[in-house]
Amino acid sequence: MAINSDYVQQMSTQLATYEVQGSLDRLNRNESRYKAQRDALSSLRTSLTTFKSAITKLNSSTTSMLTNSATSSQEGYATATVGMTAQPGSYDFFTEQLASAHQVALNGLTSADIGAGKLTIGQAGASFDIDLSTIDSDGDGSKSLEELAAAINNHAANTGTQATLVRSNGEVSLVLSSEATGASNAITLTTAGTSAGLDASITSKLELTKAQDAKVRLGGETGMLLTNSSNTFDNVIEGVSVTFTKTHTAGEQALNMVIAQDKAGTKAKAQTFIDAFNALMTSFDSLTASGGESAKRGALAGDSSIRSIESRLNGLLRTDFGGKSLIEFGISADRTGKLTIDATRFEAAVANDPEGFEALFTGKDNLLDSIDKTVASYTSSTNGMLKNRMDTLDMSLRRIDEQFENLQQQYDTHYSRYLRQFTTMMQTMQSMEQTSGMFSMPTPSQANGLFS
Repeated sequence: MAINSDYVQQMSTQLATYEVQGSLDRLNRNESRYKAQRDALSSLRTSLTTFKSAITKLNSSTTSMLTNSATSSQEGYATATVGMTAQPGSYDFFTEQLASAHQVALNGLTSADIGAGKLTIGQAGASFDIDLSTIDSDGDGSKSLEELAAAINNHAANTGTQATLVRSNGEVSLVLSSEATGASNAITLTTAGTSAGLDASITSKLELTKAQDAKVRLGGETGMLLTNSSNTFDNVIEGVSVTFTKTHTAGEQALNMVIAQDKAGTKAKAQTFIDAFNALMTSFDSLTASGGESAKRGALAGDSSIRSIESRLNGLLRTDFGGKSLIEFGISADRTGKLTIDATRFEAAVANDPEGFEALFTGKDNLLDSIDKTVASYTSSTNGMLKNRMDTLDMSLRRIDEQFENLQQQYDTHYSRYLRQFTTMMQTMQSMEQTSGMFSMPTPSQANGLFS
């Protein structure tokens, strides 16, 4: 009988697998459960982070829940930014003059005019000096208008003057431009010990754009004169900044601007809050679902620490802040825990008490700030609860990997033992078969052959 190596290996594999099957099933179940929980926690952390981003944006120091807007009677004359402190009102603006930046051209200059001496450029009460004798950036011993422009632009004390070269009909002009608008930012040029050519060019400089302030009259063409170095008048009216972009002509109708509460914008911000919260609750519902005949059980079903997060957030929604609550403004939770808004009640309540609405949501330790801090305690990348839970699961998965390695070693030991045993058994059976063949009786034909 020949030894069947395939049979020996097959039987050794089956028996070795049987030895470790129970432990293998347990490790697979634990690994699957740990991975599902970690994936679920990661998904929840992402949902919470997304929710927190929306809350942080709403709670920014530069924004408010209460939205005001500006409506203009004419297009193209001005744009407005309206803050939360703006009071409702109607204002007439007549733009006499827009602010502009100073720009002058030094014509007829050549490299030979640079020479030596000092060029002083002044602006807004400050100045800086260009030592013309040191201009030679490429070290070739000659000077160029390009090097002069570079020396101006790169000077450490440059107060806001930009130099550039303009070429036309074979002539080069050095154009100096103020980076800021307004009369106070006019460019001044003085020299000491410079060439006659440079002095003459400065004396006869061409003013391309005058440095001037914006002039706007509040109340119409003969109203109060407002001046500003920029075309943007910050807080020209409390809480309102206006940028003027076009002038009026004499006798033209003034621009009428109406500042009022933006009902649609305010409701949109409240809806943004509601949508962000409901999206988070949807994530909670999916991950903690108890399951059933037609629904899948969530990976975090029955997890008390996860339920506590949801409970804590719902508790904040029921809390009064600034003496006000969400329900007073028509925002409430339905039977599924999702927020809904009664538009009619909301608009009436905000119109009646806009300050109370703002105080409910914004400000230190009010609704948005409290939610932001609460969510941060769970999502923190350093010591947040979810991170700690995920770290614990990572450690458990690493231990599972170690146990898999140990189990593989156990399997290999069992396999080797069974392989030796089966091989020895097959060898013994083969030897017994060969021995028994030596003592078997001959057949009649074999006997005749022996004695013929």
